[in-house]
Amino acid sequence: MYNSLLKKEKKIAVLGLGYVGLPLALEFAKYFSVVGFDINQKRVDLMKQGIDPSNELDSTAFENKDILFTANLDDLKKAHFFIVAVPTDIDHNKVPNLTPLKRASETIGKVIKKGDYVVYESTVYPGCTEEDCLPIVEEVSGLTFGKDFKAGYSPERINPGDKERTIDTILKIVSGSDAEASEEVAKVYGHIIKAGIFKAESIKVAEAAKVIENTQRDLNISLMNELAMIFDKMGISTKAVIEAAGTKWNFIKLQPGLVGGHCIGVDPYYLLHKARQLGVEPQVIAAGRRINDDMPRWITKRLVQNLIQQGRNPGHCKVLVMGITFKENVSDIRNSKVVDLIRELMDYSVNVHIVDTHASPNEVAHEYKLTLVDHISSDYDAVIVAVAHEDYKKHTPQYFASIMKPNGVLVDLKGLYKPSDDYTYLQL
Repeated sequence: MYNSLLKKEKKIAVLGLGYVGLPLALEFAKYFSVVGFDINQKRVDLMKQGIDPSNELDSTAFENKDILFTANLDDLKKAHFFIVAVPTDIDHNKVPNLTPLKRASETIGKVIKKGDYVVYESTVYPGCTEEDCLPIVEEVSGLTFGKDFKAGYSPERINPGDKERTIDTILKIVSGSDAEASEEVAKVYGHIIKAGIFKAESIKVAEAAKVIENTQRDLNISLMNELAMIFDKMGISTKAVIEAAGTKWNFIKLQPGLVGGHCIGVDPYYLLHKARQLGVEPQVIAAGRRINDDMPRWITKRLVQNLIQQGRNPGHCKVLVMGITFKENVSDIRNSKVVDLIRELMDYSVNVHIVDTHASPNEVAHEYKLTLVDHISSDYDAVIVAVAHEDYKKHTPQYFASIMKPNGVLVDLKGLYKPSDDYTYLQL
């Protein structure tokens, strides 16, 4: 397979051209002939013009690439090595939503041929590829997995907003349904990944490795969040404690905060789901999720109590929230916990203004039914800096004092600023 792809006798197809799929497809298109497939025709049209709908890549990333962007199923039939990079999220009950993954598997089933490969990159629980996805490919295609086509799993390691750790500089885990598949998948990815390839011993091991990467991070942050709650009661600075503890060589310096996005705040639920199917009730993972999911409520309660102590009626207060994306310097608003914070404030009848220099007002309105304001006022009772966008770091105490009423409250969720006599300063 690898040699045929390298000679461009066969094509690679990437299904799902979002934050993961598009940079992957473009990197492959430097060396191979690629079909970039997405069901959203508007996104496809933008990419044909050299525009990244996710605002992560500039137009030069599209230049001199052997790639066909399409939403046409017939174009997929020309490919022989299929890579699935569709999103895997959770529903309102926090249960894994496999709908995009299953639909992608159905699509592949309509176009896959004998001798072809299908590799999944979407984050899933161990066993999902072989137990949930490949049976769909078999059913739709009429082919037999292992006999007529082979498969693999290579978990995505894209870090949105990171201009240094680009796709080719991050070590890539690969796996295959048998030894031959593992070797071929490793060769294909190895051609574009400069950082190297790690071959997991099985597809399930590769799936598990991915899902625990973010579960570990989730738990580490939940510890910091719980400590922040404790230290707040003690009247000491969590940031100062972490700086002091960080002087020991083996202390991991993590910060408390909101845990959202499409990875850390989602992936643990996939592992929880599978564990419960197997009759195991994870205690530590579930506790970490509860703590992190409760942070917006705790932050809101802390601010409201402070306002009340100052003699202000929260229902008559106006609060500015700066930043609504899930992390700094990106436009991605998926699973943003800032939204939960905003809704908690609104439950107290607080008048909330929202600004963000990176988020699309249309996307925010469509996804969350919230409106970004065009202009910042000068009479806020409190300001919450929720996201550490680069252009927010330059703000001074004088700036915040100028947009708040006397004795206003600055809630610095990212620890970007220092306390000031011009306002009450709260941090995690």
